[in-house]
Amino acid sequence: MKASSVKKPGTGMLLSRRESLQAMVGLGCVTMMVAIDQTVVSTALPTVVAELRGFQLYAWVTTAYLLTSIITIPIFGRLGDYYGRKPFVVLSIVLFLVASVLCGIAQSMTHLVLGRALQGIAGGMMLGTAFAVVPDLFPDPHVRLRWQVILSSCFGVANAFGPSIGGFLTYYVGWRAVFFMNVPFGLVGLYFIYRYVPLVRQMQQTGIRLDWQGAVLIALALTGLQFLVQLLPVHGAHLSMVGLGLFTIACMTAFVWWEKRCTAALIPMEMFRDRSIVIMCVLSVFLGFIMFGLLIYIPLLLQGGFGLTAREVGVLITPLVVSITAGSIASARIVPRMKRPEFILHTGFGALVLCISGLLLVDAGTPRAVLVACLLGCGFGLGLLMPNLTIFVQELAGRSLLGISTAVLQSTRMIGGMLGTAVVGSIVSHYYVERVRQLDVTPFGNGAWLSRLEDPQVLVNTQVQSEFIGALQRLGLHGETFILHARESMVWGVHAGLVMAVVMAVAGLLWLRRMPPFKFGSRPVPPVKEAPATAAEAVSSPKDPA
Repeated sequence: MKASSVKKPGTGMLLSRRESLQAMVGLGCVTMMVAIDQTVVSTALPTVVAELRGFQLYAWVTTAYLLTSIITIPIFGRLGDYYGRKPFVVLSIVLFLVASVLCGIAQSMTHLVLGRALQGIAGGMMLGTAFAVVPDLFPDPHVRLRWQVILSSCFGVANAFGPSIGGFLTYYVGWRAVFFMNVPFGLVGLYFIYRYVPLVRQMQQTGIRLDWQGAVLIALALTGLQFLVQLLPVHGAHLSMVGLGLFTIACMTAFVWWEKRCTAALIPMEMFRDRSIVIMCVLSVFLGFIMFGLLIYIPLLLQGGFGLTAREVGVLITPLVVSITAGSIASARIVPRMKRPEFILHTGFGALVLCISGLLLVDAGTPRAVLVACLLGCGFGLGLLMPNLTIFVQELAGRSLLGISTAVLQSTRMIGGMLGTAVVGSIVSHYYVERVRQLDVTPFGNGAWLSRLEDPQVLVNTQVQSEFIGALQRLGLHGETFILHARESMVWGVHAGLVMAVVMAVAGLLWLRRMPPFKFGSRPVPPVKEAPATAAEAVSSPKDPA
């Protein structure tokens, strides 16, 4: 039977404890699916690129996902406010599963990037709606924090086992299996969400209009920004890059101009009159930059720079992602008791500054305990920031802007992730190639083998590495020496990229100085209007709330 719901005056939707648990199980499975996808893909990515032979598209596997997510998050966040979030959550799960299968059967890097772009559309739809279901069910922020532990626990389980399982599958079965891991979690989540999550509409009005003009403008602006960040380090201040930059600025300016005048704006500009919301969105950009920079390029450091296997990389990445959950759970217990809840954000960014700086000193000879300690600290700092930024923004925006405020925060995090992936990737590639070219090969001749060393695939693809060493042996050279130099160059390149992550963490600390005092319950919570029951829901027998 489908879950029933009753209204409690002044608090909105109230479900029984059992119904709430069943609904949260569905959301937990969705959380696990997204978390596993992020962790296993980042762990398996060096091996994926090595097999499909396309290191130049290494960053695009992630940025294609982020770009399409950013574009779709605000669209479906707004649609969720109008029509209820449940239909879009269900559709997003189905589309995410289809995209995961397409990624798993990809035969080239181009096909994989396209599959990830489709997966990003589904992920954006999911982020724009699924995580706003929680405040729909639990309007009281203190109650919401307690139930948030379920999602944090699901996230923690996925993060605890995701990297290790991803490394194991990549090593023993093949990287394609990591995409098919999404299927069982998606199917279970689909069942519970379709059956037990109620349909709630935050905005009841007739003549609903979606701001498609705004959606097109922001899509063009973000696409231009992505290509500009990706191509600028390659082409420099070329005329085409100047034109692309002007196009991006023009689209963003037109978007802001249009949104201020549109009666049904995709992103209501009045939301940004609250100084605290603006500060939170900027902090979310910094957070996304740091998080994706770590998740995408630490595996490359370990596998390409240190020469570890995918299985070993999975084990070492586990502390990073597990401590994200530990930080989230700890903050859920601490924040409600704090007189100044915003101080938890200072702690998070402070931990990131210290621990990412520690990673800059790590090399292949560093004791594993030091590496693990730095990764634990980074994850804990991220865990203190991620859930609290979301909850703070939801509290500041109010019920009428609940969906779009959550979507905007997720979008800004994704924008930061897109910039972080692209900027750090450009720095890594630049410094790697530069350091490799500093190798004195004059006595050995400048053969074609030198250009092969400039391709990082030689570090992560065992077949390419064996062919390279064999070719040098026929020339009377020791290829292992050149491979060792290339690994040192990769470590240097990733460290140079991580400097930008430290800069972003410091910027977050400085930006927090502008944050005014925050207090839960400072705004009244209006009752939530429930959408009319569907025919299927109407025949369900009611249940008494606990």
